[in-house]
Amino acid sequence: MSLAQLLSDNSHIPLRVSIFEGKTKSAPLFSVREFGNNCILYSLDSLLQYGDVLNIIQADETDRVVERKEVPLFDNKAFREAIINAVLHNYWASGNEPMISVYSDRIEILSRGTLAPAQTMEGFYLGESVPVNEKLSEIFLQLHISEKSGRGVPTIIDTYGKDAITFRENSIVVTIPFNRLNEVGKKVGKKVGKKVGNSDVDRPILNPRRQTILLEIEQNPYVTKHELSEIIGISTTAIDNNIAYLRNNGFIERVGKTKGGYWKVIE
Repeated sequence: MSLAQLLSDNSHIPLRVSIFEGKTKSAPLFSVREFGNNCILYSLDSLLQYGDVLNIIQADETDRVVERKEVPLFDNKAFREAIINAVLHNYWASGNEPMISVYSDRIEILSRGTLAPAQTMEGFYLGESVPVNEKLSEIFLQLHISEKSGRGVPTIIDTYGKDAITFRENSIVVTIPFNRLNEVGKKVGKKVGKKVGNSDVDRPILNPRRQTILLEIEQNPYVTKHELSEIIGISTTAIDNNIAYLRNNGFIERVGKTKGGYWKVIE
């Protein structure tokens, strides 16, 4: 796969995010988002923006006095560095793109290939930058996507430790664990107050499917039920039922008419 193809507006190279219900790939697949088929730079930008959608802000009311503490699901800086490194250092000549898998307890970011020939394991962990794709690295540097400062790996290690990086025979995997305040299945997603009359009550906790629908709406407020049906793999009737649940429980509202309007996520 050539650099020209990577940078082409019609590259046919996707960057996919697969979201699974459980902790392994044997769990039900809830959603597959595909970014790409155009210039890899635009695909990378869209993928990083989607990371902001995935990074749910949780409300920590432990020892609350006045305001609740907001806790992100994962460290955004470490995630961004892992994604950029995966794209930048991927062995594109193999014809395979990086693979991003989201599980109930973590995100795994897999980059094809291994270390650059001139790179040592010690230098890798210390942040000695030796690019696998030199020309692509120069483009990233000129566009300020990366700095060639070598801080990507140290940033990940400082946050999650060396165990976050796994070397396989033909790939490198970075694991971004979730900092969930509550158990998966019991409390998934945002738990925030909804005003009912003169009192504040907690909105119901969303199951994974409704959480996925909410993420899709937040990413694209103009998404249709037919598009949601194709993305999630359920019928439009099931989409209608879940949309109704989200509306009735104060998670979303419709702005404008049925045709031409859009969905608004209520924080």
